[in-house]
Amino acid sequence: MENKTVLIIGMARSGIQAAPVLKSLGYNVILNDLKKYEELEGIECLNKNDYEFRLGEKPDELVDKADLIVVSPSVPLSLPYAEKAKAQGKEVIAEIEQAFRLCAGTTVAITGTNGKTTTTTLTGEIFKAANKGCYVVGNIGEPYIAHSLEAKKEDFMVCEISSYQLEGIKDYHPKTAALLNITEDHMIRHKTMENYINAKLRVFENQTKDDFSILNYDDETVRNLKNRVQGKPVFFSRKTVLEEGAYVENGNIVFNYNGKKETIIAVSDIMIKGQHNLENALAAVLLTMLAGVDKESVKKALETFTGVEHRIETVRTVDGVTYINDSKGTNPDSTIKAIETMTKPTVLILGGYDKGGSFDSLFEAFTDNIKHTVFIGVTRNMLEETAKKYNWQNYTNVSGSFEDGIIQAKKMAKEGYNVLLSPACASFDMFKDFEQRGEVFKQIVSQF
Repeated sequence: MENKTVLIIGMARSGIQAAPVLKSLGYNVILNDLKKYEELEGIECLNKNDYEFRLGEKPDELVDKADLIVVSPSVPLSLPYAEKAKAQGKEVIAEIEQAFRLCAGTTVAITGTNGKTTTTTLTGEIFKAANKGCYVVGNIGEPYIAHSLEAKKEDFMVCEISSYQLEGIKDYHPKTAALLNITEDHMIRHKTMENYINAKLRVFENQTKDDFSILNYDDETVRNLKNRVQGKPVFFSRKTVLEEGAYVENGNIVFNYNGKKETIIAVSDIMIKGQHNLENALAAVLLTMLAGVDKESVKKALETFTGVEHRIETVRTVDGVTYINDSKGTNPDSTIKAIETMTKPTVLILGGYDKGGSFDSLFEAFTDNIKHTVFIGVTRNMLEETAKKYNWQNYTNVSGSFEDGIIQAKKMAKEGYNVLLSPACASFDMFKDFEQRGEVFKQIVSQF
């Protein structure tokens, strides 16, 4: 790629990881972000002599200098730079697309509104239990491109992929791909549910009938997409005994495919609890066993996998009150799943960045265990309006800091209560991401 120039737009994790990889291929690399150098975290790892830094400016005028444009997930493809590049016949692709083109490994992809991180992590653990070479990458933390050059042909790239990333693919072709569920999310970017569903469906668009398209039978929207996938559709279900796929029968997870039926594990023996995690486990069973993993390796991983950080994570119990970090609850449906796992009286902390959706379903799903809610962040007044709509009076609207909201929740919690941080919103009004929000929550709670 000597004498070729690549413009990387968006210098968060994926952009920072893409820079040295593309530099190693011989590209001249331009780094761009609307933020200035001092506002970016982790940028200092990139040597200023190796790249052209164009930070704190719009990418529009930089398109002329580039042969290829690689964008981070947070950068929409609807902005003027993309139209300009298209008019000049230049490719604009997602980091994950560039990574796929460079990678020799077999891609296994997981998308959906909720459950992606747990399913992706669990799938990786199953491959590892089977002694398969495996990299867990994508929207989960480590960008795909970080390991794209080192992966060997026999390795699996287990990839959590978001709708934002899927907007920028072209040749991306997972051998096995799963769509876990679809509920309203990211409406500010996608505008309509139809657009959101279409973005998610792109994970299947380059598959052939030799590949597997894994779908959640229990999610009506997903089930009805069967005829819109390109691979062989295979279902999982926790509610229905299927003719083929992964399902629950007589209290056991069963894998039934191509005339071979195997009982994998009793549901009661799975380490991660909750109906939503049962669905995640069923999806992981298909993702791995359709790739040739034996049932004993699957069983071993399901018996020992404890879950992921920031997802219904017990932090500590103080004065009889248990504090639970579910910072990964970034939309109402995810928070509903967390609510359903609460078996004790609970104070629920809600609020954050506005993603353009409705909170109606959240308030409709409140159980008797939800005793009080604390509203914080940009959406706190929207949450209050919805509370009034549903005649929900047990709330406190906190105009102060994140810590102020947690302290208010602490005041409302009695001995024997839970305090659950599950905001049903993104974190960008106060934090760089949900991980940071969860870490700060744990730090504050550790001081109680």
